[in-house]
Amino acid sequence: MAPILSNQWIAKRRPHWDRLAFLLTRSDQNGLGSLSRTELQEMALLYRQVAADLSVLRRDETARTYSDHVNQLLARAHHIIYSRRKTTWMTLFRFLKDEYPAIFQRQLPYVAASLLVTIAWGVLGAALTIARPEFMRHYVGPEMIATMEQHKMWTDSIVSVAPKETSHIMTNNLSVSFLAFAGGILFGVGTFALLFNNGMMLGVIGAACHQYSMSRALWSFIAPHGALELPAIIIAGGAGFRIGRAMLFPGGYRWKESVAKGGIEATQLVAGVIPMLVVAGCLEGFFSPSHAPVWLKFTVGGLLFTLLLTWLFRPVKVAAVAQGQ
Repeated sequence: MAPILSNQWIAKRRPHWDRLAFLLTRSDQNGLGSLSRTELQEMALLYRQVAADLSVLRRDETARTYSDHVNQLLARAHHIIYSRRKTTWMTLFRFLKDEYPAIFQRQLPYVAASLLVTIAWGVLGAALTIARPEFMRHYVGPEMIATMEQHKMWTDSIVSVAPKETSHIMTNNLSVSFLAFAGGILFGVGTFALLFNNGMMLGVIGAACHQYSMSRALWSFIAPHGALELPAIIIAGGAGFRIGRAMLFPGGYRWKESVAKGGIEATQLVAGVIPMLVVAGCLEGFFSPSHAPVWLKFTVGGLLFTLLLTWLFRPVKVAAVAQGQ
C-alpha cells in the first residue's frame, strides 16, 4: 500500500512529539512540580495537537511505527494530565457536554449492534405471543396476567410508594445496565443474553397488552422514562459488545493490549448512561405511573428522546474525537 503521509509532514510534526516526550520525561523523573505553569499549559496544548496527529497517522498503515510511538506518548500524557485533575460538577458537565458525544459516535457500531439485537428479539417475542398467546406465561407472571384481564395496569401501585420505589427502580436499572456492560467479559455472550431477555420481555408484554386492548396504557407508561431508560440499556449493551470484540478480535494489538483498550473505551461509553438512568428512575417512580394526561406523557417522552439524540449526535471536533483514540 502506498504511503499517504509525506516525509515532510512527519518532519514538521515530529518536533511537537519530541517536545511532549521531553516534558513527560521531566515530569516522570522530577515530579509534576518541576514543570512551570507555562510548561503545564504547553503540555496540555501539545496533548491535544498530538492527539489530532494520531488520528491522521492511523489512516496510513505504513506509518504504524510512528502511530504506536505517538499513542504511547498520549497514554503517558493522559495519565499525568487527567489523573491529577479534581473531579468537580463543572468537570462532569464538560465531560457530558463536550467529550461524551465524541465517545458515543466512535462506538456507534457497537451501539447499533446492541439496538439490532434488542429489536430482533423483541419482534420475535411479539410474534410468538400473537401466534401462541400461552407463550406469554414464560415471561409474564400470573399476577400480571390477572391484572391485564381486569384491564388494569400493574404499575398503579407505584404511585403510593413513589419515593421508595424510585430508589428501587434506579438501583435496578443501574444493575441491568452494569450487567449489560460487564457481560462483555464473557466474550460478549453475557451482553447478548441480557439483551435477548430484555428484547423478548418488551416484545411479549407489548403483544400481551395489545391482545388485552391495553396498548395505550402500556406505551403511555413507558414513553416518559423509556425515552432515556431503553437507550441507556442499549448503550450499555454496546459497551459490552466493545469489550467482547476486543477479546475475540484483537487485530494488530496483543490480546492484553486489545482488552485494555476495549475496556477503557467501553467504560467511557457506559459512564454517560448514569445520569440518563437517574432521570429515568425519577420519571418512572413519580410521573410515568401517574394519572397525568396521555398526551402529556407522550409529549414528555418525545421531547426527552429528541434532546437525547441532539446531545449524542451533536457535531464534534476532530481533535475531540482523537483524544479518546
